[in-house]
Order: sequence, then C-alpha cells, then structure tokens
Amino acid sequence: MSPRSASVNEELRRRSKERLLQAAVELVSEQGYDATTLGAIADRAGSARGLISYYFPGKRQLVQSAVHRLMHRTLEEALEREPRTAGGPERMARAIDAILGLARDRPVLMRQHMAGLLQAEVGFVPCPEQRRLADLLRDTVARHGSPDVDRDYPLLRALLMGAVFAALLPGAPMPVPVLRAELFKRYRLAWELGVPPDTEAPGGTTCDTDLSRFFATGAPGRPLPADAAGRPAQSK
Repeated sequence: MSPRSASVNEELRRRSKERLLQAAVELVSEQGYDATTLGAIADRAGSARGLISYYFPGKRQLVQSAVHRLMHRTLEEALEREPRTAGGPERMARAIDAILGLARDRPVLMRQHMAGLLQAEVGFVPCPEQRRLADLLRDTVARHGSPDVDRDYPLLRALLMGAVFAALLPGAPMPVPVLRAELFKRYRLAWELGVPPDTEAPGGTTCDTDLSRFFATGAPGRPLPADAAGRPAQSK
C-alpha cells in the first residue's frame, strides 16, 4: 500500500481533533468536569489517549477549546439563520440570546466552563476556537454601530460572561429573561428581536443533544481526500 499523502494525513488529524472536542463537550455535559477523564474522552472519540497531548496541554485546555467551539458555532448559527440580516440590533439580539441560551440549556457544561476560567493555575486560555468566537462578537459590536470596537467588544464579552455567571450561580441563579431584559436595555434593543422567551426557537437556538453539526468530523461515508495521484486514500 502506498503511503498516504500529506493532505490525507492532515484530514485524519483534523477529524481526530474534532472527535476529541466533541467527546469532551458530551462527557462534561453528561457527568461534569471532575468525573470526566482524559481516558474517557479518548474512548468516546475512538482515539488513543496519547493523541490528546499532541493537540492540548491538558484536560482544562481541551475542555475550554471544546466549549469555545460550541459557543462560536452556536453563535454563528444564530447570526446566520434565516431570515438572514445585516441589521445591527437584530444581530446583537441574536448574539445575546445565543449565549444566554447556552447557559439555560447546558448549565452543567457552562458552569464548569466558567469555573475553569476562574482557576488561577489555568485561567483564560486563548485558542483558535476562542478567537473565532471573538471575531463573531467583534463583528456584532461593529454592526451594532460601535464607534470604538476595541473598547466595546471587551465590554460586551464581560457583560455576557457576567450574565452567564449570574444565571448559573448555585443557590441564587437569576432568571434568564431578567438578564436578557437588562442586556436588551443596555443595548437599546426591542424585546421582540432575537428569540424572546416563550417563543418557538428557530433552528440553531435550541438545545440539541446531537452536537455533531458543531464538530466537522465528516459525514458517514464521506471520502477522504484523494492522494497526489488522484486515487482515493485509504484510512486505517
């Protein structure tokens, strides 16, 4: 059998990483951070445990990247769903509802994520997934009419993180509609924009137990890239 081409190897590595991200989100959602081991993540992903260290320094960094992937893809779906719009107020409303929706629908996962961000030994870890999330939020701020995106983006991020924390605070959680109302007031948004509470949520804003669409592991039967000679590559 001829050696695999560089493009095939790259695709296999990409799929392995995607499976690890998806497995991390699923397991932490199901049983919490502490009960989720790297071995369990590798088993769920169908990967060797040693492969995790190839991509991530440790479990906390893996989970942060996985949650940031879920956040940025959830936000992306909300912003781009039909009817698509370039309007600043509607996009800001969709962004707020998307992030608050994650706190409402995936409390275990988001609580563990917030706890990880507050741990001094790890803290906030910039990664490609986080940068994609940041780009979407910066674009939202710009379209909303900000005269200074470099100032207003960090403020929006802080307000959203504060709202998620308040919604998930053990023993004293604040209702998501109340937090939504405060954020909508801050950004002068009409209540009917986005996805108001007690309305039917359109695609991309519901809590779907199947997360595969957020993690591009490839559809069943999807061929790998052809090798340099144009032959379909063989996976193993």
